Amino acid sequence: MRPVFDGHNDLLSKLWAAGDRHGASFFAGAARDLDLEKCRAGGFAGGFFAIWVPGDPANAPDPMATYRAFDPVDPVAARQVTLEMAAILHRMSADRPDAIRLCRTAAEIEAAEAAGAIAALLHIEGCEGIGPDLDELYLYHAAGLRSLGPVWSRDNIFGHGVPFNFPASPDTGPGLTQAGRNLLAACNRLRILFDLSHLNEAGFWDVAKLTDSPLVATHSAAHALTPATRNLTDRQLDAIAESKGLVGLNFGVAFLREDGVKNADTGPEVILRHIDHLLSRLGDKGVALGSDFDGTTIPRFIGSTAGLPKLVEAMERAGYGSELIARLCWGNWLDVLRRTIG
Repeated sequence: MRPVFDGHNDLLSKLWAAGDRHGASFFAGAARDLDLEKCRAGGFAGGFFAIWVPGDPANAPDPMATYRAFDPVDPVAARQVTLEMAAILHRMSADRPDAIRLCRTAAEIEAAEAAGAIAALLHIEGCEGIGPDLDELYLYHAAGLRSLGPVWSRDNIFGHGVPFNFPASPDTGPGLTQAGRNLLAACNRLRILFDLSHLNEAGFWDVAKLTDSPLVATHSAAHALTPATRNLTDRQLDAIAESKGLVGLNFGVAFLREDGVKNADTGPEVILRHIDHLLSRLGDKGVALGSDFDGTTIPRFIGSTAGLPKLVEAMERAGYGSELIARLCWGNWLDVLRRTIG
């Protein structure tokens, strides 16, 4: 079984919404996309475990609409939710270190994999739970936070997230605020990976100018193939390549299909088309996986973490060599993490 390290999942949000503070459904094999049984069946050896604060469901747009904009969330409530989700991962790691471990370095990720435990990297997706003075950032860093995206697809004090739209450009508004620039500087000092996945294009270029770390998008795809706002243009991909950064390919079908439709009946050739395009711009060291398990509609042929070998089989049928597949599934993430978080 080939081990996979993945750039994004929303398991913590699912557990929190269900009131499952110790991850019992994960350990019992009762979760949707990602639980212990499915992970072991599919070779899922670790990844970025995201904290994402949900908005008011009464104001949520139609999930099938091609254009979806989201209202900002209350920062006071967001601070509490962020704390509670972080605590879930800490409880899971403390209760079952044989099964899952909170990891702070690339070496700890490799040690967890060698011991047969899932390596969990704590990530915040949209920093509404962090105030402008960044007190919470320092506390969460001490508690194991090693990656964050300043925005989700809504605005906050740090910047402007792209709304979901198709077909459309990611150039949807202004860039980082001064608070966002301060957050980026602090992440560079603390060696916290700064994720570009939900930033608009102006924010992307602000980060590119200001950061001293590789540019990384944990779960995105190619705008040249699927012109969704969430995807990266070739110019952005070239900047990531120049920085020796990385893109984790999102499995969300609406970001992969030429028609932008959220249809799970999407075959492996659609994913491979994006991988090929990313490889052509980023090289074989700049592409990895960023599934978005438990956060989006993924192709039915994969279905869950248990289906990851089907994607690997598709890569083999397409002529990808063993060394390239190993890089896409594991090695490239570990390389960029060594150069960012340590």
